[in-house]
Amino acid sequence: MKRRVVLAGGSGFLGQALADHLKRRGYTAVILTRGSSADKNGITYVHWDGRTLEDSWVREIDGSYAIVNFTGKSVNCLYTKKNREEIIASRLDSISILMEAVRKSSAPPQAFVQAGSLAIFGDTADVCDEDAAHGDGFSVSVCQQWEEAFFSETLPKTRQVMLRIGFALGKDGGALGPLQMLARYGLGGTIGSGRQYISWLHMDDLNAMFMESIENENYEGIYNATGREPVTNKQFMGAYTIMKADPSLALTGRNCIPKKLLDQGFKFKYTNLEAALRDLI
Repeated sequence: MKRRVVLAGGSGFLGQALADHLKRRGYTAVILTRGSSADKNGITYVHWDGRTLEDSWVREIDGSYAIVNFTGKSVNCLYTKKNREEIIASRLDSISILMEAVRKSSAPPQAFVQAGSLAIFGDTADVCDEDAAHGDGFSVSVCQQWEEAFFSETLPKTRQVMLRIGFALGKDGGALGPLQMLARYGLGGTIGSGRQYISWLHMDDLNAMFMESIENENYEGIYNATGREPVTNKQFMGAYTIMKADPSLALTGRNCIPKKLLDQGFKFKYTNLEAALRDLI
């Protein structure tokens, strides 16, 4: 039988990209979604609410090869009190309920991969590997609570991997979409000083990182899931703007490197930004 990988909250851009990649690799991909249960294009969608145990989705966890959790309200919004509460709750609730489902499994998955964020380093131009100091502010606090919840307990038969994902560049969506729209209307200039860093990576490399985390038993703990060569805002198209988002998203930056991935021999397909953009655009 094909190995089954469950993608919790995987109906967004990153989850769909990984589901398609898993299909091509011969896996069965199951996406837990707040939408309706269905089978589409060889991918199974199962309804869940991200906080309640229900047999319909719990049975997908039992006997699965791995879980990848993408669940979390988007941070691309204004940070009102309600939005802040939902951003935190959506992340912590999903981790808690997935942990419970794993504990109840007679055949638990051998890997639980959690999609996290490089935002834990705050706004900094300093080079940040996995052990760099954390920043401050709301986004940092969210990431700290996220990671603490994920590693608050050890699952005896399940490896736990946290990928702090950078600025992922892919076709037809993702981080590149708003930049392409701005450039199309002649708005591709720098934001603020233009000196803030963007820690970018190509979706092909991100999918490869997910596969290593799923398949390689040596992967465990926290990894900076980003490319080897961060660039400044000015070097990258000159803009990182998301409409109707908190202004800090366009003005902050971080200069992160994937030290642990490199130490474990991860091979990047794309290390040059121009080559990555030529492939995607």
